[in-house]
Amino acid sequence: MINKVKIFPSSEGNVWKYIFEFNDAIAEAVLYKYNKFSDRTVICCSVQSGCPVGCKFCGTGNKFIRNLTSDEIVDQIKEVVSNVLLNSTDMLRMVDCNKFQIMFMSMGEPMLNFDNVNDAITKLHLIYPNAQLLISTVGINNQKTLSHLVKLSQDINKVGLQFSIHQAYDEKRNELIPFKNKLSLREIRDYGIHWNKVTKRPVYLNYCIDGTNISDGEINRLKDLFDTNTFHFTFSVICSSDETMKDAGYRNHDVINDVMNSFIEDGYNVRVFDPAGQDDIGGGCGQLFHVQRWFNNFNN
Repeated sequence: MINKVKIFPSSEGNVWKYIFEFNDAIAEAVLYKYNKFSDRTVICCSVQSGCPVGCKFCGTGNKFIRNLTSDEIVDQIKEVVSNVLLNSTDMLRMVDCNKFQIMFMSMGEPMLNFDNVNDAITKLHLIYPNAQLLISTVGINNQKTLSHLVKLSQDINKVGLQFSIHQAYDEKRNELIPFKNKLSLREIRDYGIHWNKVTKRPVYLNYCIDGTNISDGEINRLKDLFDTNTFHFTFSVICSSDETMKDAGYRNHDVINDVMNSFIEDGYNVRVFDPAGQDDIGGGCGQLFHVQRWFNNFNN
């Protein structure tokens, strides 16, 4: 059960961070409004308190408290939705939203807490039948879980799949994402093709650009590995520890556009993540300013 909720609005007025405190854990969710809530509403929620994966760019590092229960995952969404409907003047029900997306990607690795994520998705689909339900994973190498994900995706046609890859070569990816029990890029490709054939839905690949992973060789390898019919790309930025995501986004704006245009020219479906709201509340995945403070106090 949630004991305390703190809400941090961004200065530009379209992004909100929610901090949820439980008896022994903390979680966060991020709410995005695109134009109007009734046009597009996105909620990124946590599936774990902390994360054991240890991505080098993520604010949680290797800090891991515990898995969140399915009810704790669902309650994050309920709390955010209640706040949206209470304060919105353009929408009375979530079913009236033209595009409602729930993303399991704010904090934690969904495939390491899959039983609770599976149960949460089942519950959320009943509560919000119009919601798209996107699982974002680094690709945990657990065949039982991977098989269960296929079944869940067959049972609920709103389930989407995104892999966070961020590098074109496994050696560099292993440095950035040191968790050992994960799929290689070729294994991600093979599983993605299988998932796509079963579900008839595209697989999304999240590729964060840090300026060192966009050589011609790396771009060509991504295109060789991942075909245009199966895979869609999302490009965003990785920021260093001493800069904001907004600053990194502006600094790499031209670079991201060049990469995006290269993929578009070759027939790929491409999106670019807009860093709006990341400057003052840390809305992006891994930008967990307030959570980091809680972890530091918890550890002390």
